Amino acid sequence: MTRTLILLRHGKSAYPDDVDDHERPLSPRGRREAGLAGRWIRADLPDIDAVLCSDATRTRKTLAEATIDAPVDYRAALYGATPEGVIAEIRSVDPDIHTLLVIGHEPSLSETALILATDHSSDIAQQLSEKFPTSALAVLTVRGSWADLEPGRAELTNFHIAR
Repeated sequence: MTRTLILLRHGKSAYPDDVDDHERPLSPRGRREAGLAGRWIRADLPDIDAVLCSDATRTRKTLAEATIDAPVDYRAALYGATPEGVIAEIRSVDPDIHTLLVIGHEPSLSETALILATDHSSDIAQQLSEKFPTSALAVLTVRGSWADLEPGRAELTNFHIAR
């Protein structure tokens, strides 16, 4: 069985005084670009079956601006996660889910995409490794179950920067 994994970095955040990193909101640019990311996802990818979203304010707001209509599981473990932590969260997803959106942070998302990818020499992998800006997303094709997801076992099929 083939599955689609979408890794979306949160939109550009604002930096208000006296606001903890976890609680930073999106900037106006971040709201606009998160909306553009959502439109691209809806136009170019399969319908999303489920969302794993960091519990940080900026990731929650990115999801809201993207207007993705799918069940959401907010996970504190995705805030500050290592790539191995992101993969562990993905492995816990219900086996009936075919298209999964993960909304998180850098550097864990770009590192996760590259760890999972079979080909690091592709143009897509090279572009992603140079910079994974806010509201960017990596799309991977995963063969097999989420529970069996392993490094080097997914195909990096797209990298899109919502601008």
